Amino acid sequence: MTTKVGFIGLGAMGLPLAKNLQRKGFSVHAYDICEARADEIVALGGTRASCVADASKGAQIVITCLPATPHVEAVVLSADGVLANIDDGALLLEMSTIDAGGTDRVAAACQAKGIGFVDSPIGRLVLHAERGESLFMVGATDADFARVEPLLRAMGKDINRCGGRGMGSRMKLVNNFLLLTIAQVSAEAVALGTKLGLDIDTILQVTGGTTAQNGQLHTLMVNKVLKGDVTPGFTIDLAFKDMTLAMTAAAELRMGLPVGAAAHAVYGGARATDYATRDYSALLEYACANAAIATPRT
Repeated sequence: MTTKVGFIGLGAMGLPLAKNLQRKGFSVHAYDICEARADEIVALGGTRASCVADASKGAQIVITCLPATPHVEAVVLSADGVLANIDDGALLLEMSTIDAGGTDRVAAACQAKGIGFVDSPIGRLVLHAERGESLFMVGATDADFARVEPLLRAMGKDINRCGGRGMGSRMKLVNNFLLLTIAQVSAEAVALGTKLGLDIDTILQVTGGTTAQNGQLHTLMVNKVLKGDVTPGFTIDLAFKDMTLAMTAAAELRMGLPVGAAAHAVYGGARATDYATRDYSALLEYACANAAIATPRT
């Protein structure tokens, strides 16, 4: 029997995930606040939901892939939200990047209603999601994981069990803190090299052959900003949100993250400008503008 999936949130990451589910034999009933985003799901044989309640009713698994904690809590916990409309025995697969407290609140609400819950934030870039090569960080009981594993394998490539409920969100916070800090340092390094007169191909070749090699410079920037493409896959505004999650978590634990704090400040400065809506690889353009040099292109 075909698994019925209610998919809520068809943004840059959610849409390719939902498309992969529909292509691989699941029945996707998709909703986004921007109705036109469901057109590609309908074209593949899926259906368009008229609202959150419509997407939730009749689904065996409801997936949420939303920008931030307030969106998730509103969609899941409101009077006309997922939990008010989900069928008995169904499961919520929450794939957004939100704070651990928000994940815990949603998980507790699901448990109180007898609804299964899995948090499974997404790793890698939009281009990986489009190719079905996403990585997932999963927090779940064994029983709930068994229910969602076929969906995760349809949407991506690598599945990492991080522990019980809430541990996927916590791992995503750490992962994004690391990659976003590296992205800023990489932007500064390329800007410095360019200012020193080095060719971008030389910078990429040498750093790619040493332990300076990293995915932010050699995959993200190579495929985005260094080609002159800063259309948003993951915006600087959302990157600032994720850095803030990490800094807030550290503050709550009475931890200092001095290098992260410096990177967080850069993201905060960039999002106060028109860079906010650009792909976060545009950190390189921001660094080069501050250095009064042209951004290098490959």
